[in-house]
Amino acid sequence: MSSKKRVESDLLGEVELDNSHLYGVQTARAIDNFKFSPFKINDYPHFVEGLALTKKGAAMANHKLGLLTDKQAKAIEQACDEILAGKHHEHFVVDMFQGGAGTSTNMNANEVITNRALEIMGYGRGDYKHLSPNDHTNLSQSTNDAYPTAIHLGLYTTYVEMIPHIEDLIKSFKAKGKEFKKIIKMGRTQLQDAVPMTLGQTFNAFASILEEELPNLKHACDQLLVNNMGSTAIGTGICSVPGYREACAEALSEITGWKVKMAKDMVAATSDTSHMIGFSGAIKRIAVKLSKISNDLRILSSGPRAGLSEINLPARQPGSSIMPGKVNPVIPEVVTQVAMKIIGNDMCVTMAGEASQMELNAMEPIMAQCCFESARLLVEACDTLRTLCIDGITANKNITEEQVHSSIGVVTALNPYIGYKNSTKIAKEAINTGKGIVEIVLEKGILSKEQLDQILAPENLIKPVRLDIKPLKNFED
Repeated sequence: MSSKKRVESDLLGEVELDNSHLYGVQTARAIDNFKFSPFKINDYPHFVEGLALTKKGAAMANHKLGLLTDKQAKAIEQACDEILAGKHHEHFVVDMFQGGAGTSTNMNANEVITNRALEIMGYGRGDYKHLSPNDHTNLSQSTNDAYPTAIHLGLYTTYVEMIPHIEDLIKSFKAKGKEFKKIIKMGRTQLQDAVPMTLGQTFNAFASILEEELPNLKHACDQLLVNNMGSTAIGTGICSVPGYREACAEALSEITGWKVKMAKDMVAATSDTSHMIGFSGAIKRIAVKLSKISNDLRILSSGPRAGLSEINLPARQPGSSIMPGKVNPVIPEVVTQVAMKIIGNDMCVTMAGEASQMELNAMEPIMAQCCFESARLLVEACDTLRTLCIDGITANKNITEEQVHSSIGVVTALNPYIGYKNSTKIAKEAINTGKGIVEIVLEKGILSKEQLDQILAPENLIKPVRLDIKPLKNFED
């Protein structure tokens, strides 16, 4: 492409553009107006793909209804296909933070697609008398239906890509659960000794709390396949023709292979951003659980000499500029920070959703940025936690067993057999004297060694059991 200039005009006048750019005058104005963030449209490839899908679906619908010629429709569709194949993304340059409810993004897409389509048709960039960004590529559309539809489709693409990363992390937790299934440890409530369990149960629980989020995430993302394409400006469908809405839904379903549906109430759907709020909320729920897991890993690995030291995290880097030998739990720490960012993004999405006024929510751009960013952060968090931490965790079996045997909490296991009053007195004496629970029980003759061994067998500590054991005497007898 030649580096010569071309001149384009709009409502406000003429703008000179370098002819190497596929975008046009309205994109150029947006570049000048919106310089708030480092986040450009092309930083989120799935969003660009969503724009291309939307414009291709619209072109197919318009062609079916006789509103575009064969040549025009074919050129627009080919340009969109090239974008879907990863080409021309560098021309989607508008800041994600923008006024105008996404108009600048919509026009960025219209101009890039139009100018590439003009080249396919044998014309020069900017020769809009043959194909226009507004009259043809944006035909039967408004930013207010094309933009949210593109977001929805881009986020659904993101969801499809995201799922394997979450599932792989769950598998890693389950693998550790299997590996540690026979290692006894103390469970804790309020950071105090509670009752025995296995380290395998801890890691299986990590897997389970993440796994139960998958149906919720799917439900939230299925809602993204409901769109308002064909609503045009406010939901009435002005500037479109009968049958266009249905044709768009059919075209988008054909292109994607997904069950894309029209919203039941187009006016409601044009101002309501609940589907993005739902997506963000589903991502946030997973982030909250990743943070809880990461904090638990930090506690379980604390030490190595003066903490719990039940597990060893892979050493990733020296932990201090002044303390020799210190190694920090850097991966769980960064995952927790990522989770905090996702939670913050969700608050932003919530506030933006609440800011909808009358027939449109002008805050959709920030909602889009937050949703795409959160999804990307979640994927990276899952992969990093799995590959750099979970897969390399080892257990300190001797330490966990010793903690169980020395814990006051083990007296809880005796409670069903000797009664709460006896158990309380034994616990009190253990605290006051520093003696072990087992030592006191045997010393007082409350249970025999054989009875204790049966009660405290690992397999009887980690699940409901009923043993035929009665105390030989009470604490005070």
